[in-house]
Amino acid sequence: MNQILKHTLLPTLVATTLASINLMSLKPASANDNWIKDIGIGAATGVVTGAITGHNSGIHNAVNGAAAGAAVHAVNGSSKTYHRSGDLLRDAGVGAAAGTVTGAVTGSHHPVSNAIGGAATGALINILDR
Repeated sequence: MNQILKHTLLPTLVATTLASINLMSLKPASANDNWIKDIGIGAATGVVTGAITGHNSGIHNAVNGAAAGAAVHAVNGSSKTYHRSGDLLRDAGVGAAAGTVTGAVTGSHHPVSNAIGGAATGALINILDR
C-alpha cells in the first residue's frame, strides 16, 4: 500500500500542484511604460554616477542602476497608485539597498559607489515622477 501511494498519489499531487500554480499565474505581465522608464532612468543614472565616483565600468553601473530603478518601481506599487506618496528618502534608501545587493551579485567590489548610484537612481525617479 505504501508503494502505491508513493508511485501514484505523490506524482499526481505534484503535477496537480504545478498545474494549478501555472494556471493561477496566467494574468498578463505588466511591463508598462513606468517599469521601462524607471529601468532606463536607473541605467542612465548608474552610468553617470559611476563616472562621477570613478567607478568606470559602464556595464556594471548600468545594470546596477537598472536594478535600482526596478526595485524603486516595485516598492512604489502598481501603476494606478504610482508615486502618490512621493517619499524621497524611501526611494533613495530602496535604490541604495538594491544597488549594493546588485553590486555584490555582479561581483563589483565598490559597495559605496553602488549604494551612491542606487540612491541617486531612487531620488531621481522620485523627483521626475512627481
